[in-house]
Amino acid sequence: MARILAFDYGTKRIGIAVTDPLQIIATGLDTIHPKDALDFLKKYLAAEQVEAFVIGDPIQMDGTPSESKQHAKGFATTLKKSFPGIPIYWIDERYTSKLAERTIMQSGLKKSDRRDKERVDTIAATIILQYFMEQHRL
Repeated sequence: MARILAFDYGTKRIGIAVTDPLQIIATGLDTIHPKDALDFLKKYLAAEQVEAFVIGDPIQMDGTPSESKQHAKGFATTLKKSFPGIPIYWIDERYTSKLAERTIMQSGLKKSDRRDKERVDTIAATIILQYFMEQHRL
């Protein structure tokens, strides 16, 4: 089996998570700047098989798209053009950043480490990937 990559897309940072090859466990992979995303993914896909991309869908509490939706759509379009053989799935990302912050808070990290926004983005991507895996289990 191939891995699945998930993205918590932001205009300043993209949190990335990945499954193991058997698609059992989701783990944080990295946080990158959006301008570095294509180079990062080209290198990653040269080394690993990826069968799907999952993008956190930025939706407001009332169910309408948030302002950042257009940026996430642009990222999805770039992925489609660059990697046409890999399907893209959207997962509601409401509450993922709050859950990530809570997870960090409960982890026992020092206060300075808990403020690391890159860590929050990577954990949010992991939560998005876990949601996807739960919804697509056979």
